[in-house]
Amino acid sequence: MSTLGSYGRLAGAAWVLIRADALVPRELAPMLPPGARGLAGFLRLFSGSAARRGRPGERLAGALERQGPVGIKLGQFLSTRADIFGIEFADDLSRLKDRLPPFPLDEAKAEVAAALGRPLDQLFSSFDQSIAGASLAQAHKATLVGGRQVAVKVLRPGVERRVAADSAALRTAARLAEAWAPASRRLEPKAFAETVVRALELELDLRFEAAGADELRAIMAHDGFMRAPTIVWEGVARRVLTLEWAPGAALSDPAALETPGLDRPTLANNLIRAFLAQALDHGVFHADLHEGNLFVAAPARLTAVDFGIVGRLGPGERRYLAEILWGFLRRDYARVSQVHFDAGYVPMHHDKAAFAQALRAVGEPVFGLKARDVSMGRLLAQLFQITALFDMRLRPELVLLQKTMVTVEGVARRIDPDSSIWAAAEPVVARWIARELSPAARVRDFAREARAAVGALARLAEPDPTPPVDAVEVKVETAERRTSAHPAIWFLAGAAASALSFSLAVLARLIGGH
Repeated sequence: MSTLGSYGRLAGAAWVLIRADALVPRELAPMLPPGARGLAGFLRLFSGSAARRGRPGERLAGALERQGPVGIKLGQFLSTRADIFGIEFADDLSRLKDRLPPFPLDEAKAEVAAALGRPLDQLFSSFDQSIAGASLAQAHKATLVGGRQVAVKVLRPGVERRVAADSAALRTAARLAEAWAPASRRLEPKAFAETVVRALELELDLRFEAAGADELRAIMAHDGFMRAPTIVWEGVARRVLTLEWAPGAALSDPAALETPGLDRPTLANNLIRAFLAQALDHGVFHADLHEGNLFVAAPARLTAVDFGIVGRLGPGERRYLAEILWGFLRRDYARVSQVHFDAGYVPMHHDKAAFAQALRAVGEPVFGLKARDVSMGRLLAQLFQITALFDMRLRPELVLLQKTMVTVEGVARRIDPDSSIWAAAEPVVARWIARELSPAARVRDFAREARAAVGALARLAEPDPTPPVDAVEVKVETAERRTSAHPAIWFLAGAAASALSFSLAVLARLIGGH
């Protein structure tokens, strides 16, 4: 899209924000310098009726909903940065709804047939009206020729062009913010914009969602806390996703929790444990676990749908998460503090004991209370105050995890008001700690490192296959004589390392077996 077009779309979005008093909200006016306060007052002269309703976050959510896929995705990502915008503002943004009226059924059928490259009746015996519509896609209930009920997700016609144009405008806005609004640089506007755009690009190819759903279905099968529908691969294309129909009632329906025989405490625990098992044991987790994406059936069966957002954690982040949770569960605040410093999350010039003391102030009021008596907003507010006091910025790789964890606990609490994420988490975290930080695990890790050292030694001992050039022939030959003068050294070093590796591996098995 041209630069002129980007500025035009940006101006249109700014006008919507001004009309809603969401660009420079009146609530912020007392905190602005005199010049900016005057400009904000001038802009409010153009505000409409929407400017008089709700808090700043609610008004911004409403304005972003009207901006389409990019605006909605931007709001969803902004809602994860409570450390910058505050708890209330982020919470209001997290309620942003992605709903649009459906496009016609005949148009949807034509899109599916074109994407799959064959007539619709070759795969489906029936194809019903839309059951849900969003800014990127809509879903239909259908029946396969063999009689199996499925859900079919199809992208909106022309949505790719809309996303490309809005993404260009978002990048332009990020460049302007970084250049002219120094206060915004803590959010890293250009990097933040690229994160939003990249997430949307992946969601525009439903084959990625199908792959993520299939991967998570296999992961969920390990523990049984949650399940995912089976993918119908012959009904998958870039613009179409087909998967089996989820059993039970959508948790977004208030009547779902009144299902006869439903074990609500176990259901809440299953939700928390499913999320933590995915994140800790496998480093892959469903990152959009709100009520609309969860179906429940008696006694405590939980099925997740909509795999457009999948989070991933590397081994280092998984270890950090497990040790943090285990430290809080054991009230070992010194250990929690040390983990933050070891991971580089808190700069080394800060006092570890002071950070541990701050963590104690956050953690201690929570223990011994029922979930209904714990203010998650207050707890997060204190954590984010610590973030500022100790120069600790939320790491990008953990932002999605933190947002999902808060969502999961909120849903679990609505299922069972007495649910506690700490009590539910303990078995999963303890299992990970026993497996990954036990003496056997440490010996296993050391053996792995020893085997890697053997490989490195072997590579060092190999002669260089590249023939030396004439200009350096004497020096190379001299080096080769020095290297090959004691071939027994390489043999003995490799043998010793191999023996050590083998011994440690055997020892790990023996320890692990007891």
